[in-house]
Amino acid sequence: MRFRRHMLALVARLCVLALCLGGLSGCESREKSGYEPTYADAPATVGNEYIFGVHPLHNPNRLHEIFGPIADYLTTQIPGVSFRIEASRNYAAYDEKLYARRFDFALPNPYQTVNALKHGYRVFGKMGDDKNFRGIILVRRDSGIEEVTDLAGKAISFPAPTALAATMMPQYYLQIHGLDVMNDAEIRYVGSQESSVMNVFLGNVAAGATWLPPWRALVKERPELGVELEVKWMTSPLPNNGLVVRDDVPDVIVVEVSRLLFALHTHAEGRAMLERMELSQFEAANDKTYDAVLNFLTYFEAAVRPIEY
Repeated sequence: MRFRRHMLALVARLCVLALCLGGLSGCESREKSGYEPTYADAPATVGNEYIFGVHPLHNPNRLHEIFGPIADYLTTQIPGVSFRIEASRNYAAYDEKLYARRFDFALPNPYQTVNALKHGYRVFGKMGDDKNFRGIILVRRDSGIEEVTDLAGKAISFPAPTALAATMMPQYYLQIHGLDVMNDAEIRYVGSQESSVMNVFLGNVAAGATWLPPWRALVKERPELGVELEVKWMTSPLPNNGLVVRDDVPDVIVVEVSRLLFALHTHAEGRAMLERMELSQFEAANDKTYDAVLNFLTYFEAAVRPIEY
């Protein structure tokens, strides 16, 4: 009899255990009879990190100093997602990543912008101040160089072959003003805007090309550059750097990024960020905005050299 009572008790315990393991209909439901499920309104991209690739406007450290606050601002203003600026060591590395679709958002130069359209990106905005998107050619004030043709046989520094404002536009300018730039000068691609300027300052080259915003920023930091160097020639402008987004980024995120970037110039925090870029504002744009760039590239290839796409 005692054995039978023991077996019945054991069976009862096993039944209770089975109910507990069975889910809410067992022990848990009795212990948490007041439980109600909760639901969130968060988008599917909660926890996503969006990579924002900025082309080598500056060396990587300086680029993070200038554009890092933009990524932080977007992260704080758009719930559930984060943004990270990714720099590249040079233009070739940036091009490789952009065309491999590594970046969710990107700020490429106009040449890279039109190429990105072939790799599943679309234009949704751009930097303003098109008047500043022009190449400049620097010489030392004591160089004695007065005419474009004075650069024949001399070394000229450029950031990279695919830098539009700082390389292609100055090369085209020199070509149409009398210098067979690819044959009658020594072309040196030195990797960055800062390096191109410093090569002129140090006397390593007779002239160097960059574009207006990095030149102005450098002179603010190092006034001696403005004392020793002068802007000898300046090209015509083209549409400024583009803002592109990959085609699989949710529209709701693109709308929020657009809204925040295009309004930076309307408040003090945003204006401080823009000032670091030597920029007055970002503005809306689309693929057609860059038709003028496509026309320039046609003229450039006919007059100067082929472009590696």
